[in-house]
Amino acid sequence: MTNDPEEQKGGAIVSAAMELTKDNFQSEVIEGDVPVLVDFWATWCGPCRAVAPVIDELATEYEGKLKVGKVDVDAEQQLAADFGVRSIPTLLIFKDGKMAEQIVGAVPKSQLVDKLQGVLEGAAA
Repeated sequence: MTNDPEEQKGGAIVSAAMELTKDNFQSEVIEGDVPVLVDFWATWCGPCRAVAPVIDELATEYEGKLKVGKVDVDAEQQLAADFGVRSIPTLLIFKDGKMAEQIVGAVPKSQLVDKLQGVLEGAAA
């Protein structure tokens, strides 16, 4: 639980990341021209809320090099199932339309940055 009243308003987390749905996942992630970090989450998930500020920081820090999106697993159950998401938060990094990395659980920002840098440096090669 957080004591920050700005983090959660009316059960919804305000985010710098784009909302991904079955309607835009193909165009934004699979057909995108830059790598994409996808956060599979839910409003009721405590660890998801804990990692949300880090995801927003990454969206800002990597703007132009990486897209960051969020998939609400309650609203997009089929999308979560399509990618084998069984536990949340699950973070998937897509590059060239394919999943390049998978991170399950709330992890430190440094671990996310390491994974992102590996994918991004691979993209530049």
